[in-house]
Amino acid sequence: MRLLSLLVAALLLAACAHQAPRNPLATWVPSANADARRPVLVVLHYTEQDSVARSLDTLRTANSGGRVSAHYLIGKHGERYQLVSDLDRAWHAGAGRWGAITDVNSASIGIELDNNGREPFAEPLIESLLVLLEDLRTRWRIAPENVIGHSDLAPTRKIDPGVRFPWRRLAEHGYGLWPQDGTPPAPAGFDALQALRTLGYSIDDPDATARAFRLRYRAQASGGLDEEDRRILYALVQGWTIPAIHQPAAAARD
Repeated sequence: MRLLSLLVAALLLAACAHQAPRNPLATWVPSANADARRPVLVVLHYTEQDSVARSLDTLRTANSGGRVSAHYLIGKHGERYQLVSDLDRAWHAGAGRWGAITDVNSASIGIELDNNGREPFAEPLIESLLVLLEDLRTRWRIAPENVIGHSDLAPTRKIDPGVRFPWRRLAEHGYGLWPQDGTPPAPAGFDALQALRTLGYSIDDPDATARAFRLRYRAQASGGLDEEDRRILYALVQGWTIPAIHQPAAAARD
């Protein structure tokens, strides 16, 4: 009986540990009219390191650049690690914004990809990412356009996931946006900065935002907006985007 009592007490303590804290200044009168806070963005990063082991250490400990974390890490061979619950706030985005969201960490799931920024992304890694994105979209109802890169939300500070990341391929599976080929040029008077803002970019530093946009849609890390950029922007805001041509994650319910 004593052992049973101890076991029951331990289970009760464990249950209490997972409950939201209750304010002692008020009487607890629970309502069923609530649910868990849910993420609305997925932010993709590269690790800029050379091994999963090193990245796991960086994401789980204090390091010289300060403490950082992410919800998931995907290795070159497709192995997936979860470091933070989807419901918790991981420290992955830092200062930045996307649309009206200024505290990106509180509204997002961060995914680190095992890539040093100088090499192509491994095929098993991308396949594994597509599986994870389908799972997150299904469970959290994240809109396709809300799968973004770190550089999109922090254009003055970040360039990841970098010029080698296959954004078009993701869009073909239904994650992120990509313009249709052969769309017409932007008309005279088209406001490119307003279009960037419509997509979600901050335009506080237009030059930095232009670089971030070109990094994603042109795989070019420098230069201001040109007519091709304006064509792409016009297509995106008009909704002339490629449809998903692959069924998401049939590849893999593992």
